[in-house]
Amino acid sequence: MPTRREEIAKHLEEAEYHLTAQDICEMMDLKKRSLVYEDIDHIAKSVKNQGKQVIVSPARCGKCQFIFKKMKSSKAPTKCPQCRSEWIIAPGYLIREKK
Repeated sequence: MPTRREEIAKHLEEAEYHLTAQDICEMMDLKKRSLVYEDIDHIAKSVKNQGKQVIVSPARCGKCQFIFKKMKSSKAPTKCPQCRSEWIIAPGYLIREKK
């Protein structure tokens, strides 16, 4: 039986479009998105050895379209630094072969 991280990695590899932490929670019937964010951080490190990478579609503000680039962790921000809106579109993730 695969571990939670192995299942998340499998979903991210097979996905045709970027998956958010909420999408993964719904697929796997998980309650906490924070666990998914922690797992994605760990998966990003472990897939490097397999010649793969986690591709991130950065979070952005739904009001002013500010893009949150250089994030230290995979967690979604809570407030836009530009307009202070809390309408944040969550980051999306995929796993693909390195080019």
